[in-house]
Amino acid sequence: MRFALGDEHRQLARTLHDLLSSADVPSVARAWAGGEPEPGLTLYARLAEVGVAGLAVPERFGGLGAGPVELVVAFDELGHHPVPGPLVESVAVVPALLAGLPAGERWLPGLAGGEPATVALPPHTPFALDADVATVFAVVDGGVHLATAGRRHDSVDPARRLFEAEPGERLGDADAAFDLGVLCAAAQLLGLGRGLLDLACVHATARRQFGRPVGAFQAVKHELADVLVALELARPLVHGAAVTGTPADVSAARVAAAEAADRAARVALQVHGAVGYTREHDLGLWLTKVRALRSAWGTQSWHRARVLEEITAPASQITAPASR
Repeated sequence: MRFALGDEHRQLARTLHDLLSSADVPSVARAWAGGEPEPGLTLYARLAEVGVAGLAVPERFGGLGAGPVELVVAFDELGHHPVPGPLVESVAVVPALLAGLPAGERWLPGLAGGEPATVALPPHTPFALDADVATVFAVVDGGVHLATAGRRHDSVDPARRLFEAEPGERLGDADAAFDLGVLCAAAQLLGLGRGLLDLACVHATARRQFGRPVGAFQAVKHELADVLVALELARPLVHGAAVTGTPADVSAARVAAAEAADRAARVALQVHGAVGYTREHDLGLWLTKVRALRSAWGTQSWHRARVLEEITAPASQITAPASR
């Protein structure tokens, strides 16, 4: 199996990195958390201009018709910069749900143009993210239904607003696309871990103790190196799951990515010290998003159990890799 990215994938990552580096994403995330979605929606429109919003939208509806590998590349970079909003839902899951339904003709062109969407897929994703700004709000409950927002729930991440879903018009039957959501969230966690490592390295270089940068001390070097190793070990699992598409591979990727991102969060906070706890410091934008995504799209224990069930099952019951 080939895990290396091609030139077109690296170009997608560079384009997205350049766009987000110039977009002052921390300010966008703070505005989103404060109930001002306009800067975030403007950023969504810019993402649509470079094709990110339409990655999973079929070409006949104005999208690119890309596959899971391209989505993983994009979500890695969207996590590297803490872009707020229902990204997994808008870019991956809802387009996958609507692509095979007649309602797709109504909604998919708008999603390719940068309109946000959200979805609830109980039991593992019982609440819909940012339903108050979504153009399309769906719930998968014995079929795909349009939904209306019910009671709101707060998240550990101030930039995430969770809503109960009240099913309405039935759109039809479709695959739940749950594993696609898990895969994209895993890639997002990888990117968040990279962002945290970047912040920690910059701070370790700038902060000085005893006349030396703290990054020059062996204990700090080892902690940062361990974070890098964890992220690089998780990366091929995420890329491999994008290729195979099997549930066990997706769950294994999610577990590894979440653990690596969590380690990056703990080390970054340790390196920053007390300043990392302050609400004013940008570090918190990455920390809280890692904490929220670690339990989104299924818990770590559930995904571990699914991997265990797969590897202990008789050979005749093992899920075959999806054809590509």
